[in-house]
Amino acid sequence: MTRILFGILKWTLGTFIVSTLLAVVLFKFMPVWFTPLMFIRCYEQSANGEEMKLRHRWISLEEMPEDMPRAVIASEDSRYMKHHGFDFEAIQSAAKHNMHSKTKHGASTISQQTAKNVFLWPGRSWLRKGLEMYFTVLIEFIWGKERIMEVYLNSIEMGDGIYGVAAVAKYHFDKSPKDLTRRDCALIAVTLPNPRKFSSQHPSDYMLKRQRRISHDIKFVNWKKEQNTDK
Repeated sequence: MTRILFGILKWTLGTFIVSTLLAVVLFKFMPVWFTPLMFIRCYEQSANGEEMKLRHRWISLEEMPEDMPRAVIASEDSRYMKHHGFDFEAIQSAAKHNMHSKTKHGASTISQQTAKNVFLWPGRSWLRKGLEMYFTVLIEFIWGKERIMEVYLNSIEMGDGIYGVAAVAKYHFDKSPKDLTRRDCALIAVTLPNPRKFSSQHPSDYMLKRQRRISHDIKFVNWKKEQNTDK
């Protein structure tokens, strides 16, 4: 019985590793048209008796304004080009803050958020967190920073039923992605911690204040230059 259970476990683990590696390799080259979160949100909308909304169009990084990746780096992950998927300085800082404060800070990098969005489901279980770390290592190694950023900016939730830069440019700014200004990019970046609470279509005073800060910080982010230096 022990040998049978060990054989089943070995086969299951092997199948998991092979299938996940294959999925990561495929998505290095293929557009990510749908994510688990998109289907979950559609189910939630249907269950609540709402109209199902899924607005998403894949575009290349070259079709986005240069300030868009800079804005999310400035807002979400300032050490994006320096870490390898996990920002241990941010993790340590967040842990110290959370020990003494009622407000909780997270330390997820853009790489971790991308891994979660593309391959996993929302949640805080140890299983999901472990899988997130596994996929983060894979995409950092197989995709690289530029591809991670491209997938992130195409798949991240940016509003109610809105996913990615192309959709938010159309439905919140009535523009093509390339016509988004620096301030537009900064405002989009402001929403990313909670795009269901913060709307780039109807920004609050707090969001406009953050927009000004990020618009200023964008000028000091030259992520492609840093990327080439690391090679």
